[in-house]
Amino acid sequence: MEPILQWWESTSPTLVRLLLSLGLLAALVLVRWLVLRAIHVRIEGQETYFRARKWVAYVVTAVGLLGLVQIWFGGVGGLTTYLGILSAGVAIALADVLENLAAWFYIVARKPFVVGDRIEIEGVKGDVVDIRAFRFSMLEVGNWVGAEQSTGRLIHVPNGKVFTSQLANYTEGFPYIWEELPVLVTFESDWRRAEELVAAALRAHAPATGPIQRAIERAGRTYLIRYRHLDPTTYVAVEDSGVKVVGRYLVPVRERRRYADEIWRAVLDGIAAEPAVELAYPTHRTVITDTLRVVSVTAEERGDGG
Repeated sequence: MEPILQWWESTSPTLVRLLLSLGLLAALVLVRWLVLRAIHVRIEGQETYFRARKWVAYVVTAVGLLGLVQIWFGGVGGLTTYLGILSAGVAIALADVLENLAAWFYIVARKPFVVGDRIEIEGVKGDVVDIRAFRFSMLEVGNWVGAEQSTGRLIHVPNGKVFTSQLANYTEGFPYIWEELPVLVTFESDWRRAEELVAAALRAHAPATGPIQRAIERAGRTYLIRYRHLDPTTYVAVEDSGVKVVGRYLVPVRERRRYADEIWRAVLDGIAAEPAVELAYPTHRTVITDTLRVVSVTAEERGDGG
């Protein structure tokens, strides 16, 4: 034991700090592995385990940083002095990194979105599947896929974008959005009957308003959201090729395509059974008001010598 102590005392302080740092990191990795193993055994559900794993990572990272500060700088006072000397250069060289880290603290503390929310930022839409210290990840929806269904692509966005870009959250507070279903019928059709068919399809297949009412009451405790009418409704407008009947209804964020499919099928079945209503499409009409007159011209009169 004495030779080991003599070697330790004669070793360079930098090497001692390096060895202590490696030992600390190894211990933290081992502790993290043991904790995650225990959590995995006791917790059921992928989402719950995912959130627990993220918090374990945060705690281990914080403990590691504090330990390294103590080893290399002898406590917070030494670190403050050191950072005071290098703060200007670090701020310039690592501006984006510091912005992303600050944005991560903002996301964790203020929760503009959480894992599982559907958001849109800088024209990209997706479901948030991971939040890390420097970027968050989304499973993309929309783009070339209709009705905002998943494309299967993962989009990684720097956290700093939440400070500089407009952020839309589909699911925070109120997990419903307004959807519109436009049905264009010809000018010769009975547009009132067409409106009745659309309204009937909405009543039969649009989401029930009871859960929507309860959801909006919960959202009203946090946000000033007021909708006077939650029931499906219809509107009429005139387009170039016919009369447009628009059905408007509230739908769960991730079920737009399913409800639109059911309502469209009901509308198409109703139109097929209704001879007074026909779907319209872009057309061009030529109206001749004068009587056509056919004139016979000879070859000599034409001057072609034939």
